[in-house]
Amino acid sequence: MTVLVTGAGGLVGTHVLEALRAGGERPRALIREHSRASVERFGAEPFVGDVTDAVTWQHAANGVRAIVHAAALVASHESLAEFTRVNVGGTRLAIEAARRTGARLIHISSVAVYGRAAVYAAGEHGVTEDYPLQPLPASDFYARSKRAAEQLLREDAARGGLAVVAIRPNVIYGERDVLFTRRLVANLKRGFLPHIGPGTNHLSCVYAGNVASAVVAALDAPAQPGFRAYNVTCDAPPRLTQREFFAAFAEALGVRPRRIRVPVAAIRIGVRCWSVLMRVVLPGRYTALGNSAMSFILGENPYSVDRIRLELGWEPPFDTRTAIARATAQNKSPGGARA
Repeated sequence: MTVLVTGAGGLVGTHVLEALRAGGERPRALIREHSRASVERFGAEPFVGDVTDAVTWQHAANGVRAIVHAAALVASHESLAEFTRVNVGGTRLAIEAARRTGARLIHISSVAVYGRAAVYAAGEHGVTEDYPLQPLPASDFYARSKRAAEQLLREDAARGGLAVVAIRPNVIYGERDVLFTRRLVANLKRGFLPHIGPGTNHLSCVYAGNVASAVVAALDAPAQPGFRAYNVTCDAPPRLTQREFFAAFAEALGVRPRRIRVPVAAIRIGVRCWSVLMRVVLPGRYTALGNSAMSFILGENPYSVDRIRLELGWEPPFDTRTAIARATAQNKSPGGARA
């Protein structure tokens, strides 16, 4: 019996494949055709199909002992209906497959389910898995779909006979990341190193390899019927401040960008201007997301990881400097980093 990984060609999925292979397992990867070669390089058995297709699930999940459901629409201009179709509909089919096969289900969720900017008022480690869910803006389609998916998992697990773990990361970085890491590396290559506000806060960032290790910890723990969620939002010590985090990326890339101080007031003005523009171009879509990005970059990491450490014995295997070195290993060049 093996483990089925959906979204296996993505950032978290590829790191989960690596972690499973390191443990001597040959996982099965539910992917689109364009990811076939990628997952084969990680030693996975490719299964081409659509995560929203019931027939695909019937064949892909046959004979598995566990399902790691990492497939999701994340950064997209799609409609709420499309986010719901993929993120909630795919989760519903994952639940059906887990019930049919008796497999345990590990769901890659997000701290976005708590709400975005408001949670930073809780302070350092103030947001545990029991933190009250905050109102979500109508325009935050990703957070709304991930919360709806978790609610579906919680309700179905309450019926009994299903063991579900939800892993809740925040901003994930690492090799093969086409969002946060790629954009940061591109800015550093252009010679831009932001110095935003005091820079003494600790970002709520986590290396994809550490997220994968949390998935393995959940798979290795005794199965417990019901639903259980875990924050996974930090790397191993030592912790780096915001300023140290960005500087570590530049150092790992071998670039010497010019440090540009960005006052907090300028960020606030920029967010307001962006919000006004977006209200004209795409009414209601980006105001809340701009505010949450500002909270992320200026705020202290509010998410507690005590529960997963206590209950699953998880300790992230990679510290931030090691993780950054791994994330940038293919980007070094005599002239700088890649775009």
